[in-house]
Amino acid sequence: MTMQNDEINIGENELSPFSPPSAYDAPKEDEVAYEDMHPFLRKLIDEHKLYSDKITDFEETINLIESGRIDKEIDKRLRNFFKFMDDEVLPHNREEERTVFPLISKKMNEEGRHSKGGENFNAIDVLEDEHTKIIQLVAITFNMFGLFARIPDEKSRIIILDVALTQARELIELLKLHIYREDNTIFTYANNHLSKEDLDSLL
Repeated sequence: MTMQNDEINIGENELSPFSPPSAYDAPKEDEVAYEDMHPFLRKLIDEHKLYSDKITDFEETINLIESGRIDKEIDKRLRNFFKFMDDEVLPHNREEERTVFPLISKKMNEEGRHSKGGENFNAIDVLEDEHTKIIQLVAITFNMFGLFARIPDEKSRIIILDVALTQARELIELLKLHIYREDNTIFTYANNHLSKEDLDSLL
């Protein structure tokens, strides 16, 4: 960073409070090719690929609603997405919390990869918090869309729909970021730092 003529010039590769780094630019662990990943981790990544397709469909549905389209087809697409979240994504998240997350958290704490405060707060705590936030956003978004369909007053409907769409956008972004963090950082860390025996025990 240099000062010239009372102006601040920031180089292309320097960070700025006015241009913070993207969450998707976070440092990655030593990358591992998909085919070199442990089979249990590949299974989770494969499930994420399916989830990403469903998230894209949901995002397209939200775009259609924002363009003014509200019909039976939109209702069907919304119902399918929320059913998929309930039947597939939430059980997937619980499986992660029950199986690989405790192993990763233990290993991170052993290596000192945690907060320096009194509690050993690490990346797994962040991901588990996101799991909780996903549940909350799913519930709020689903209920807001349901309420929109039942309220007769037009002004109230517009307000409720705006809340539903805002929450849906937040849910979409959180799901995308969460999957990115797991696939590109956490699962790579697990593959590189957990023993084969530990990972085999999860199969």
